[in-house]
Amino acid sequence: MTEVAEATKDTPVLRPKRQWPAELNVLAGLVVIIAVFEILGWTLVHQSFVLNPARIQIVILQVSIVGIIAVGVTQVIITGGIDLSSGSVVGATAMVAMSFAQVSTYTRAVYPALTDLPVGVPIGVGLLCGLAAGFVNGIIIAYTKIPPFIATLGMMVSARGVADWYTKGQPVSFPTDSFAAIAIGLRPIIILLVVAAIFQILLRYTLYGRRTYAIGSNAHAARVSGINIERHLVLVYSLAGLLSGLAAIVLSSRNLTAQAGMGFGYELDAIAMAVIGGTSLYGGRGSIVGTLLGMLIFGVIISGFTFLRIDAFYQEMIKGVIIVGAVVQDVYRQRLKAR
Repeated sequence: MTEVAEATKDTPVLRPKRQWPAELNVLAGLVVIIAVFEILGWTLVHQSFVLNPARIQIVILQVSIVGIIAVGVTQVIITGGIDLSSGSVVGATAMVAMSFAQVSTYTRAVYPALTDLPVGVPIGVGLLCGLAAGFVNGIIIAYTKIPPFIATLGMMVSARGVADWYTKGQPVSFPTDSFAAIAIGLRPIIILLVVAAIFQILLRYTLYGRRTYAIGSNAHAARVSGINIERHLVLVYSLAGLLSGLAAIVLSSRNLTAQAGMGFGYELDAIAMAVIGGTSLYGGRGSIVGTLLGMLIFGVIISGFTFLRIDAFYQEMIKGVIIVGAVVQDVYRQRLKAR
């Protein structure tokens, strides 16, 4: 017995290797991409890509609105779902919200005493439209057990139809000054950072976050532990729709107009940002910080191609390669984890 104890004492204890946070890997990728564009910049166009504050600001502004959508999409993917409707919800919500923020010269001429609606009205209407679309997605997915891909695909088509129908395809322009001020300057970035901070805290430190990760990791175990999966899925999809509505408000305010085609392709860009940022399409893993880093990678690539004067269709090709590469890496990581 003593010999066994001594042998056990001398045997080294194998501890699991400490892994780097996934966000650090994404950050390292961002640094490498920036370095590559910097080298190519000095080589091909004899300019610096990094040492230009205006360019950095434009990069972040370009992707900040889609970044708001990506925050909601990240939570949906963590539950093991997907949301293909966010871009169309942006288009429909922008049309409705802008109609409540529009200044009508004809109406003013007929009713001189009429004043503009408070800015809270179009904001509230826009948020409610997005929330309603997300709520419908959640109800259908949670209680009919239709795959999220099919349910949100149906919402994508329906919402785009609503955007076309609402004004018969005509754009809605000339918002009030208070509505136009929503997206002045760096305000879209500030809105994104506030939204990201709120949901990072919710996912990491609250019961909402623990339930979201639990459902994505193992839905059966989550149900056995007492989580009402259906109700939580409705909440997650509703919040994703709410953020799409917020993105529509910021986008229409920034452009000073709303058109039925607004938001086209935003859902794919948002999903790409989340996946590039380390969110697993299998569910159960991801973070808002990682999605923000994925958003920056996305923005740097788009801006870098423009900086190098590369044609737009090449940008789309390389963007697709990057998305597929991120998914392949996720699949490989899941296989290693299973072993």
